[in-house]
Amino acid sequence: MKQLKNAFGVSFLWLICLIYFTQGFRSFVWTAVSYQLKDKLKLSPSASQFVAAVAFFPWSIKPLYGILSDCIPIKGRKRIPYLVISTVLSLVPWLILGLNAFFRSSTWHLIVLLTAQNLGSAMADVVVDAMIAEAAKSERAAFAGDLQSLSWLAMAFGGICGSLLGGYALTNIEIDRIFLLFTVLPAIQLLSCGLVKENRVSTKVLKEFSSSNGYHQVNGNESILDDEDGFSEEKYNISTKKRKKNKKNQKKRVFKIRKSQIPEKSNPLVIQWFHSLKAAIYSLYSAFRQPEILRPMAWFFLAHVAVPNLSTVMFYYQTEILNLEASFLGTARVVGWVGLMLGTYTYNGYLKRLKLRRILLLTQVGLSILSFLDIVLVSRMNLTVGISDKTMVLYGSALADAVNQFKFMPFLILSGQLCPPGIEGTLFALFMSINNFGSTVGSFLGAGLASSLSISSGSFDNLLLGISIQALCTFIPIAFLFLIPKGATGVSA
Repeated sequence: MKQLKNAFGVSFLWLICLIYFTQGFRSFVWTAVSYQLKDKLKLSPSASQFVAAVAFFPWSIKPLYGILSDCIPIKGRKRIPYLVISTVLSLVPWLILGLNAFFRSSTWHLIVLLTAQNLGSAMADVVVDAMIAEAAKSERAAFAGDLQSLSWLAMAFGGICGSLLGGYALTNIEIDRIFLLFTVLPAIQLLSCGLVKENRVSTKVLKEFSSSNGYHQVNGNESILDDEDGFSEEKYNISTKKRKKNKKNQKKRVFKIRKSQIPEKSNPLVIQWFHSLKAAIYSLYSAFRQPEILRPMAWFFLAHVAVPNLSTVMFYYQTEILNLEASFLGTARVVGWVGLMLGTYTYNGYLKRLKLRRILLLTQVGLSILSFLDIVLVSRMNLTVGISDKTMVLYGSALADAVNQFKFMPFLILSGQLCPPGIEGTLFALFMSINNFGSTVGSFLGAGLASSLSISSGSFDNLLLGISIQALCTFIPIAFLFLIPKGATGVSA
């Protein structure tokens, strides 16, 4: 830890840990959002899941934030200003929801505010990842792994604290107070942004970037215009041969001066930004369309889209039919975090040398088995063999997060191996966005399935059928495993 302090500075490490801790601690306030939608707004499970899917959409366009911060500096800085903007977006919606009962009670206002909050959180996530990547360059590259481990540890600790305190807070505190309590972390984060100094980006860097990424086309067009002007000048000179030589030379000098000034007038900073954005987007598109990148990412997207997400429906069932308290559900989420860490350890220790196709095949089979556990819970078969509902939920939560990690770890590995040099950060953000967008689409499909089966608050007669459909859908991605590179393992692709 002392070496990290010497390499990066206390203020930088504090800001990084605080941001990641806040990202994990979001479970504290989003548990309250779930109960707000269910108990206060009286939304059906499908409507509640629809709201959550829309609100989390900003996580599906993460590359946009990275491209903007890379190509359009604010007052010469690329990271801290965007971090300030994202923190304000994370802070203000919770303040409004905590202080104004009308916005809390209006579904559409709530959607707008929750979407704005997620926009801020997603932008902060991208910016802080870029800050870590930049900080770990050159002589500090040896500490890159330690810095990344520290950030993930902070997020896991925040998730555990948020889950534990979130369940307790719902039992003892009003929801509006929970919204206000959470604003403490973004407020501290906003103040902490002033502790980290960031060097200004010179306009030379932008000019070099734009000129090396397609801006020569514009200069080429300008040279054509210059040639046309020269041609007119030549005609003019031919028609005035009888004029004195000194006048011709004077006009040529004036013309050369005017010509040298054209690029300066037609090369404003806005055009540089535009061409930088254009070049970045084109580089991203060119890399992503390559089959070795497109095919595996298509599989991970399909793995989410093919399986309807019924998590919100199960939340309604657990609270209304099983009568599980908020504090217990918070404990279940903590167990889920433990399962996630155990899944990571198991993968790194025993699975990473296996073929990725085999790992993903076993993962999909494992997810179908977990769906069967939900079938046992909903059919009440567990009570006939003496297993309590709480035991089923706890172990189910731990196993679900562990098994899902077996799918997420190969995703991270493939993403890291497939990224070409130069655009690793932005392309990796695109990969994560594809994963997030797949989850969003899966949530929409889950909401549609629940609505079509008439599953609503207090009416769960068709929930068993819905979970059975979900279990069958987990086998669909197996048929498309040919999209994953045949020889890829957790060590090499």
